[in-house]
Amino acid sequence: MTALSPASPTTTAPGADLATLTGVRKVYYKPDGSVLVEALRGVDLTIRRGQYVAVMGASGSGKSTLMNILGCLDRPTDGRYLLGGEDVAGMDDQALSAFRGRTIGFVFQSFNLISQLTVEANVEAPLLYQGVNKRERRARAVEKLELVGLGDRLGHRPTELSGGQQQRAAIARALVGDPLVLMADEPTGNLDSATGEAVLSLIDDLHAGGMTIIMVTHDDSIADRCQRVVRLRDGLIESDRINPHRV
Repeated sequence: MTALSPASPTTTAPGADLATLTGVRKVYYKPDGSVLVEALRGVDLTIRRGQYVAVMGASGSGKSTLMNILGCLDRPTDGRYLLGGEDVAGMDDQALSAFRGRTIGFVFQSFNLISQLTVEANVEAPLLYQGVNKRERRARAVEKLELVGLGDRLGHRPTELSGGQQQRAAIARALVGDPLVLMADEPTGNLDSATGEAVLSLIDDLHAGGMTIIMVTHDDSIADRCQRVVRLRDGLIESDRINPHRV
């Protein structure tokens, strides 16, 4: 597959800091107020625009908590998080939800498509919540479906698509709002190896077109495709290495 054109126009200059976490802690409490677990214990992390970053770590290492905070799905207990120059930690719930919808595209292991809707209606859904008019929603959905190679599947429902096609539709949905960053959580976990390779090639192409990508994976071979690998252990960054073959 040839490299795709940039999917995310943004005023942030290439190579500038996109996401910065400073002293981020996340503590989960029991109902009685005592500490259940300190999932993150003072994380400092900066991700540059245009980077392709793998987040790795054993179960309980804090990687899912880190991704939830990076994705504005959760808030840090302490510390500061800047995304696209905005202080995320200081936003109220309504502002945070709107900001998340404008700036972050999510791709999950399970495709999370609505079976009753056509593929283009699924892709349109995030724009509906942003108040985009019907004609523009449809045009942008079709554009992103064509971008991921599903222009010939308009009118189909998820059950009429293969697993790989469903994940491509999920990627199109993640991209339809022109986000600053694409966050993928084990995006090939439900796919066979050949189909997974095709999806990863698509993600590679999106990165080649300028997209910032943060991906949780347990697979070293997938991490080797990334420019940078951040590995967590016990709520701290154990290692943060640049892949010299992918810079």
